Amino acid sequence: MLGLDGAFMKGQYPGQVLSAVGADPNNNIYPVAYAIVEAENLSSWTWFLQCLGDDLDLGSNSHFTFISDRQKGLMAAIQKLFPLAEHRFCLKHIHENMKLSYKGKLYKDKLWKAAKCTTVVQFEEAMEELKAFNKNAHAWLSKIPPEHWTLSHFSGRAVSNMLMNNMCESFNSKIIDARDKPIISALEYIREYLMRRIVTILMVQQRTEGLLTPYAQQALEDIKKEATRYSVQWNGDDQYQVSGKSQCVVHMDRKWCTCRAWEISGIPCRHAVATIWFMATNGKQVGCLESWVNPLYRLDNWKKVYSFKVNPISGRSMWPTSMVPTTLKPPKHKKQAGRPKKARRKSAVEMEDMTKGGKLSKKYAVQTCGNCKGKGHNKRSCSKKPSEGGAKVKTAVGGDVKGKRKQHNDGGKGKAAKKSKKA
Repeated sequence: MLGLDGAFMKGQYPGQVLSAVGADPNNNIYPVAYAIVEAENLSSWTWFLQCLGDDLDLGSNSHFTFISDRQKGLMAAIQKLFPLAEHRFCLKHIHENMKLSYKGKLYKDKLWKAAKCTTVVQFEEAMEELKAFNKNAHAWLSKIPPEHWTLSHFSGRAVSNMLMNNMCESFNSKIIDARDKPIISALEYIREYLMRRIVTILMVQQRTEGLLTPYAQQALEDIKKEATRYSVQWNGDDQYQVSGKSQCVVHMDRKWCTCRAWEISGIPCRHAVATIWFMATNGKQVGCLESWVNPLYRLDNWKKVYSFKVNPISGRSMWPTSMVPTTLKPPKHKKQAGRPKKARRKSAVEMEDMTKGGKLSKKYAVQTCGNCKGKGHNKRSCSKKPSEGGAKVKTAVGGDVKGKRKQHNDGGKGKAAKKSKKA
């Protein structure tokens, strides 16, 4: 599965940074491709996906999975080049659009409840709850096909239960300093970041032991705690009935459960874990629990992913001169009136959150400490002690002010006394 997104350039030469970011076996981001184009439109996304398909050997009949924020021209480009691909919509983006008309935490909770359902029956029940709460909100959400945003309708081809396009958001946050540089400098910044990132992951892999990646091992430990509350009954074949908070049927030969959580994520669900324990108790050779996890999450496969490196290159002075007779020129750009904007254009919902009761909110503001002048905290949470010099200055100033006030008061009393004597 790959996440697709675009971020605008902020320097002298405007444009968009298109990126395709995947997830590695440890649920970390894995940047696959990036390019700088003149604008985010159908032609740019078509060119980008064509190059991506050539590099990954993706044909028109490829059963790949993409996730995006439904950018301009992206949906049409995917439908044109990969008509059989599965396209997931970022749930956070859907909620942002939903908040324009239906605000409040209850709407958000009901949206997430429907999206996290792993079976069609559970999804329909969640949608009925939303319909009973607000028919208009139910009608609005029903216009979005469920195969794009809920686990219950995902095919399971991509072994991932991801609902948000956080992969691209994380990548964009790492290259934010590159987007106000010239084109070549921006590309070099991204390349060097990818080099440093691979080295960091290699150091983590050297310290990791066991069969699975740290992410998969932690997810399995959490599932084990839930599996202790379930009881198992065997039918004499390869099917097991697991009862507890919910009742499901587990097919061990097919590595499949009716809750579909094992199929979607690749990690045995609580019903499957309880079944494996039951089989081991009755004398069956099941091996370790980690062996039932999808091979995607194994440590050796995680190391294979980072066996490919980003090679260093020499400086610009040593680059060979291009023999191409044509000269590449920047695309034509119409300069807008006023100072160029570097900040991202905020949505209507974000602007409403920033202004409450007619006053500017501090929700998106960066705090500055009055003690150490650092960013992100205030005086109360500051770990540094106030400077002694500052305290002395305050004391001295305060003493001088008090002394002047005292003298002034004394002078006033003296004048009043003289007047009374004369009287």
